[in-house]
Amino acid sequence: MAILPWVEVPHLASHVLGRAARLLVPHWRAKYGLAPCLLESFVDRQRFAGVCYRAANWQCVGQTKGRSRQDRYSSLCVPIKEVYLRPLSATCREELRA
Repeated sequence: MAILPWVEVPHLASHVLGRAARLLVPHWRAKYGLAPCLLESFVDRQRFAGVCYRAANWQCVGQTKGRSRQDRYSSLCVPIKEVYLRPLSATCREELRA
């Protein structure tokens, strides 16, 4: 998919991330009966800088260890990724503690 040359949206990456977050909550609630309070994303440090996430007010909270979820014996070596979080509500911390 490509962005057409005549499409001009200021701060496009922030716009797309924000819109996706706003659409996700009602869709998730309709499908699963619960509303998420936090989004998580992983950014491959070797390929991307994560600038669009920081610009959209996502918080970098650390890095992965370079293992995949299928790595049961510490033998796989995958790229280290930065972990970004985005709270979806002002009460996100309280909801997670409950």
